[in-house]
Amino acid sequence: MLTADEWSAVRLTAQLAALSTLLLLAVGTPIAWWLARTRSRAKPLLAALVAMPLVLPPTVIGFYLLLLMGPQGPVGQLTQALGLGRLPFTFAGLVVASVICSLPFVVQPLQQAFEAIPERTLEAAATLRAGPWDRFFSVAVPLARPGFVTAAVLGFAHTVGEFGVVLMIGGNIPDKTRVLSVALYDHVEATEFAAAHRLAAGMVVFALAVLVTLYVANRPRRERAERAA
Repeated sequence: MLTADEWSAVRLTAQLAALSTLLLLAVGTPIAWWLARTRSRAKPLLAALVAMPLVLPPTVIGFYLLLLMGPQGPVGQLTQALGLGRLPFTFAGLVVASVICSLPFVVQPLQQAFEAIPERTLEAAATLRAGPWDRFFSVAVPLARPGFVTAAVLGFAHTVGEFGVVLMIGGNIPDKTRVLSVALYDHVEATEFAAAHRLAAGMVVFALAVLVTLYVANRPRRERAERAA
């Protein structure tokens, strides 16, 4: 059985992942749409910036976020001027850091889904006097549904499993910033291996469930493609 502190970490992790996923979809969808449809020379640069969390160590991202959101950083000075206080070592800071680190896991599946939409389908909608917004919400979004499912699941799962950035930005404050990955690290550091195994096994099961969900969600699309071929 989980202890009260561990249940608190589970609750906080679920809240962080759910809120971050909603924000990731809100932020990542227009970015993915632009990357999928644009011919701008700036596309490679923006795509590289979005993908940087895939190759940068999380501690590097956390370090620069601390500088930006700290009392002397531009973001920190802005939030303090607005009366919002400082973001580091708060739940809000965890959300910002999680959105930045998980962005490629949402943008890339959405971009691929949007790129798979035939141009003639959007052109046909335009001939029926569908405006840009109508074409996006009535045509593009329904056709890209598997991409949205993949993006949401991966964004949620990556936020749950993130460690380096959340430790750098949130620290280890019980009931405020102590998420599951940090709680697991605490157990290992204290040589409480039975408790660590309990949390680690739960996260392994969660990861397996995520992969099975993605496989089941994407299988109909793959089978249709194979039949068409």
